Order: sequence, then C-alpha cells, then structure tokens
Amino acid sequence: MSNEPSVTAAETSRAVFGKVLKHFREEAGLSQGDLAKLIPCDRSLVSRIEAGTRVPGEIFAVASDKQLGTGKLFAKLWGEINWYANVDHPDWFKQRAAMDAVATAVREYQTQVIPGLLQTEEYARTLFARVTPESEMDKVEERVTARLSRQQRFLAPDGPLLVAVLDESCIRRVVGSPEVMRDQLDHLLTVGMLPNIRIQIAPFSFAKLVPPNTSMSLLALPDGSEWVYSESLDRGHLNDDPTVIAQHRRTYDLLRADALSARESAIWISKARGEYGTHDSDTERDTLA
Repeated sequence: MSNEPSVTAAETSRAVFGKVLKHFREEAGLSQGDLAKLIPCDRSLVSRIEAGTRVPGEIFAVASDKQLGTGKLFAKLWGEINWYANVDHPDWFKQRAAMDAVATAVREYQTQVIPGLLQTEEYARTLFARVTPESEMDKVEERVTARLSRQQRFLAPDGPLLVAVLDESCIRRVVGSPEVMRDQLDHLLTVGMLPNIRIQIAPFSFAKLVPPNTSMSLLALPDGSEWVYSESLDRGHLNDDPTVIAQHRRTYDLLRADALSARESAIWISKARGEYGTHDSDTERDTLA
C-alpha cells in the first residue's frame, strides 16, 4: 500500500495551467515580473500560478491571453476546468453555500474582516489557520478550497450581482502580514472593476453613517425569495420573514447611500494599501484606482 499523498483533479489542473502559462510567457520573452506588470498583479501571483499552488482567476486568464497573444486559450482553459471539485462546507454553513451557488444577487455588509466572497487565498488561509486547533491543521486547506469555491461564479464577467459595503475595520485590521494585506487590497481593486461587482467603504470618519449591528448578507434567489444571513460566534442564521427582510434592506440601502461611492472607495483602498508597503506593481494599482 502506497504512503504517497493522492493528487486531486484540481491539483492536476492547476499544474497543467501553470505549465502552459510558463511556456507561453517564456515564448514571449517575458519574466514573471514582466508579465505581472502587464496584467497587472504581483509577481508572486504569477509565480504561484505557474507552480500550480494557486488557482488563477478568470480575470487573470483573460489578461494573460491579451498580453501573451494566445487568443482565448487561457480563458477557454479556465472555463473548462472544475477548479473546486468535491468541496465540503461545515454543516451549519451548507445552506448559505448552496444559496451562493444559485443566488441572482448578494448584498453584504461586513465588519472586522473581508467577506469570504472577496478574500484571497492567503487571506482566507491565515484566517482559518489562526482559529483551527493544532490537531486539525490538516483541515485548513480543505476549508480554504471550500471558501474559494463559492467565489468562482461571482468573479466571472457575467456573474451575479455582488455588492459589498466594507466597514473601515476590514481594511485596517491586519490579517497575516503586510504582504497578505497588500495582495488582498490589490484583489479588491481588481475585482471591483468587474461589471457585476461593487465595493464600497464605510469610513470611521463618517459620524452620521449608521451601520447594521453586525455583518449581514441579503440574498436574492431565482425563485424570487429573499433571505438575510448573519453569524453568531460559530453558527449561521438565515431568515426569510418579509418584515425582517424589509427592515434590513432599508438599513442596508441607507448605508450604501451614505458610504463612499465605488469610485471613491477604489481611491480610498489604493491609499490605504500604501500603508502596507510597496512592491513593483504600485504604478498599475494607482492607475486602477
């Protein structure tokens, strides 16, 4: 009986995508840093994707086609691969995950940390690692994969509406390291340009802004039903009572109206990102903002 670890289909797919990317990058005479500047992204992202340790986003795949002159090769490859096969969510979260898989719109307010639908892999890994008992650390990667699996349909250019109002604490609270935070804020700036995603900041300095008492999500489903989702310490709570929905929607709509606009928020995020240090993609990120 072999003691070698098994290789999943997703791991194989990441490796193949990475090898093809490396081939065409080298054919174009570009270094990893060169390609990162053109996309734009951090060089470490290109490195991890080529090594098969990071799942590429569709934005990255489309940008790679454009910069490497590969037609729609990487976009088609990305669309054909099931990056997150056989994921498993905690029992208390399965209903919410099932809703994310079909929702026509998700509107979120988040305090303390970036919402799961917008987290980078390293940001999510750091969050899970710090709350997972030492005896269960082998489950961290499973949890990261499950979280990222929820994002894929929202990050597609024709994905469902995703509106996220982030309390300033989400940006100020350091998760992991300055590098993790830089990459996370870069990610917010990038996905915020998608036609179906809007990210807004609720700054501390807006004294008259009245946020909800806790983080929450408003979900619209294909059958016309609406749900509000919130969490306590270790449980998720769903409610479809029309009166409750109406109350939370009013609170959310007022919050969005009083928060910074998406454009103002991109500028704000770009400035906040500067507080976490610099790397060679700063010029491109300033342009995005």
